[in-house]
Amino acid sequence: MTRIALLTPDPADPSYAGQWPGVLERLQACLALEGIEADATPWTEHADDAGRLAAYPLVLPLIVWGYHRDHARWIAATSLWAEAGVKIANPATVLGWNSDKAYLRRLAEKGVPIAPTVWANAPSQADVDAAFAQFSTDQLVVKPTVSAGAYRTLRLSPGQAVIDAPPGPAMIQPYLATIETEGETSLLFFGGRFSHAVNKRPVNGDFRIQVQFGGTYETVAPPAACMALAEQVLAAIDEPLLYARIDMAPDTDGHWLLMEAELIEPDFYLNNDPTKGAGFAKAVRAMLTA
Repeated sequence: MTRIALLTPDPADPSYAGQWPGVLERLQACLALEGIEADATPWTEHADDAGRLAAYPLVLPLIVWGYHRDHARWIAATSLWAEAGVKIANPATVLGWNSDKAYLRRLAEKGVPIAPTVWANAPSQADVDAAFAQFSTDQLVVKPTVSAGAYRTLRLSPGQAVIDAPPGPAMIQPYLATIETEGETSLLFFGGRFSHAVNKRPVNGDFRIQVQFGGTYETVAPPAACMALAEQVLAAIDEPLLYARIDMAPDTDGHWLLMEAELIEPDFYLNNDPTKGAGFAKAVRAMLTA
């Protein structure tokens, strides 16, 4: 049995206490099929000293939920792990830049289609009013560039007061109404190979597709255009990735847009994976034996 480390939330953060143990159990079960035992350990216990992590042949940061609430420490930790030569997947450098959605701007500069976006620091009422005028839309979404699970995300209508806006860098985008009708589609890749796709839809009247807000998930066969966009995104990233979840949605004209490339702690939707994570486990085994 090969023993690796699997990073979990900060014990001082109770936000996910009722959720992450079940995710850990599913991950440990699929890894065990390849003779891999995953030791659960909070990422915050290794943010200042990488010695224990460096002793493992592989570290998986798959349940570091809540890092966005302590982002400066997260960035410092990923830099420390990179300098210490910790074998972590995805690479520590990727874990750093992927934690700030400003990476979408860089991917857009490489030709990856994303939703029209205004990048603002601590967006004000004036910023939002200007974005309404610029996009000629009846709804906007404002979200922090460092966030997870719809954290501090606002959906606004013209004339609506901007209350509890993100205090730092944020994205202002036209609201994609297709989220309510077509949902968001996620494509999962393990070891560079496509595994499965899941379509996620919000409850009526909401825009948040996460399960904690009532979102429903369905395994789907991705359209060719979805696969083409995912492959374009992965080619634009061009870094060694053990896993990737590429989230996308269509605009009103049917053109697929990248929503996020989740490369840190994405939910793999193993309940929707026909192999229940066997493909991921094989990719981990291949990395261990490479």
